[in-house]
Amino acid sequence: MTAVTIGIDRFERSNSVGTSLLDGEGLVPIYMGDDVVEPIAYSDWNAVYADIDGLSGDIDALPEGERKVFFEGMVKSLKVAARLFAGDEPSFEEKVTDLVGAPAGAVDPAIVETARDNLDKLLAAAGFGAGSLTERVKLWEDKRAIEADKLEGVFRDLMAQARQRTNDMIFDTGDYNMELNPISGVPYTARCSFDQGKMDLNMDLSFTRAALKHLVCHEVFPGHSTQLLSTRKAVDEGRATADALLITANAITGCVQEGIGDQGVQLIDWIEDEDDQIHLELRRLRSAAQTTAAWEFMVDSKPKEDVLNYLRDVAMGQEAWAQGRLRMAAHPFRGPFIASYWSGNEAVREVRERVKPAQRDAFIDTLYSHAHSPRSLNMFPAE
Repeated sequence: MTAVTIGIDRFERSNSVGTSLLDGEGLVPIYMGDDVVEPIAYSDWNAVYADIDGLSGDIDALPEGERKVFFEGMVKSLKVAARLFAGDEPSFEEKVTDLVGAPAGAVDPAIVETARDNLDKLLAAAGFGAGSLTERVKLWEDKRAIEADKLEGVFRDLMAQARQRTNDMIFDTGDYNMELNPISGVPYTARCSFDQGKMDLNMDLSFTRAALKHLVCHEVFPGHSTQLLSTRKAVDEGRATADALLITANAITGCVQEGIGDQGVQLIDWIEDEDDQIHLELRRLRSAAQTTAAWEFMVDSKPKEDVLNYLRDVAMGQEAWAQGRLRMAAHPFRGPFIASYWSGNEAVREVRERVKPAQRDAFIDTLYSHAHSPRSLNMFPAE
């Protein structure tokens, strides 16, 4: 599986169609296994399809269990990815369900309304009780926004605290650290540039301390960087098989990767105050809303301005965020991965909340040492 996946990654990077899809990022943006598994060298997509079919036969022979479920999902994901790279045009729905491994459709409107109701109560308790919900969210974000000249200092303080909590509760990250890299004009809020040791931050947006804390946890400690370090160590020690090195793949593993990031603050028990609670509910609302917006835009063919107004009014997002969400949704490969944030967060949250104290070590090992799809993770605890 790993040799085929990285083989596809290398072929896609060198292929004109693939390069136009991912701008050279590759199927696996960050891979730490060059010295572990050698990729298969491909020169045409028919050879890729044949090897994926061969994997399917091997997987059919596996015993029932979470590993079989994961590999079955990964094969579906690779098939859609290869078709896209070869110039085919799978439907948005097929990409969401098979490439990403997320549920089809919009998020239940009741979930969105519950998040808005919770926000209403939390803001009122925090002293933001006058005006419409949109006005109060904006006022809270404006009042709590970190001043530009203080952003670096707040970032460093949050990184230090997140690193210590991660080392104590999740995995010892050693001397690994990240610098802040301010950028602009991108459709995402932040990104883990692991190889460069930088956390990219979109300065077209403003950030509260709670929002920046979430991003530090999502991208670095205990999120993407931590998961990369921990899976490599698990493979080196023989506690995990080489497919654990595929956690960053733009494939079905992405849901759990994003879920770990979005659950990062809770995984290290770092909800400190009412601002953290407000941001948690606001992020849940926006994650659900962007999933719905992408579906309505790409599948239901709702007019762009109507969908933007939904993001502005219901999710109360900053304009740069709303515009960026629809730019991402329209991307032929990255678009369906908008759904990975909501579905991944729910997949990790549901398991985390049912884990008993005596199971926590086993849960952390499952989450941070192995590759998973939402379905295979949901099978925890294993026999």
